[in-house]
Amino acid sequence: MARPLRILYDGAVYHVTIRGNARRAIFKTDDDRERFMGVLAESVGRYDIRLYLYCLMQNHVHLVLETPRGNLSRFMQRLQTAYTLYFNRKHNRHGHLMQGRFGASVVDEDEYILKLSRYVHLNPVFVKKLKQLPLRERIQFLRAYPWSSYRSYIGRCSLETFVDYGPVLAMMDCRKRQQRACYRRFVEAGISDIDAAFVESKRQSRLCIGSESYHEKIKGLYHDLIEGQLYPEDVSFRRTSRTHSSEAILAIVCEVLAISPETLLRRQRDSWFRPLLAQILCDYGGLTQRQVATLMQLKSGAAVSQQLKRLSGELKKNPSLKKQRSDIVRRIEHMS
Repeated sequence: MARPLRILYDGAVYHVTIRGNARRAIFKTDDDRERFMGVLAESVGRYDIRLYLYCLMQNHVHLVLETPRGNLSRFMQRLQTAYTLYFNRKHNRHGHLMQGRFGASVVDEDEYILKLSRYVHLNPVFVKKLKQLPLRERIQFLRAYPWSSYRSYIGRCSLETFVDYGPVLAMMDCRKRQQRACYRRFVEAGISDIDAAFVESKRQSRLCIGSESYHEKIKGLYHDLIEGQLYPEDVSFRRTSRTHSSEAILAIVCEVLAISPETLLRRQRDSWFRPLLAQILCDYGGLTQRQVATLMQLKSGAAVSQQLKRLSGELKKNPSLKKQRSDIVRRIEHMS
């Protein structure tokens, strides 16, 4: 059976699922979960993803996110590859960890995004061993579950810097200071009375989640894609992702940073320009870290890897650098 084409576009909201191969566990220890969360946080910043919420289960993961730059595939490839490499090393195994490709359904309309958030956050209390527990115990378990964004949504722990809480909380029909309490009541009401109509809507199509009219719209678009393109695995309604030459990337980076190529390629202490160039070359030039090391006259790919880790931390606390990166990415993605 042919793989379904991806529906990719700027500003799309997705329900993404990652499942273990043959339903096997993708997390064996809390260290595994911590590592996944670290890779997720880094990837969200690196690809300008708006992560609305997440939930980690033993053999699968749920994410609800928006892609302002239509780059879901790049983001997910990096997330899954980085975690799989760690997991295989840690547990002395080889081969695929994830089940085929990740699942991705486009979500439309605030009503469905809000109901989806409840569906995802309730996953921990719908496992077989908890279904028969009294309601009070299930609520207590949900509020204490550490591997979901729910606790931070309802104020039970600190906000996580890589999660964007605003869009979902803004959908609550109450004053801003009451949003977290309103959201808690909305989610927990679903433990004993889950929205059957929403669950059925979710099951109708692997392409999208939304109203009947939205399902019809996506079906029509998908049919047009199949008729017009025979082989591509991923299709964008606006443009397809592709790599760009190192020369073109270098020119754009120099223009945005207002420096010469010679200055950019010369080693400088306490400068973030070279790590930024290295990251862009990997993400948009299709270069390996070893190739980037050769281009930038570094000793090895490991040296590039260290630069990228440092850059990830700096981007979280340096808004000026983050804006420069966004300007560069915008220019590259709009290259003809």
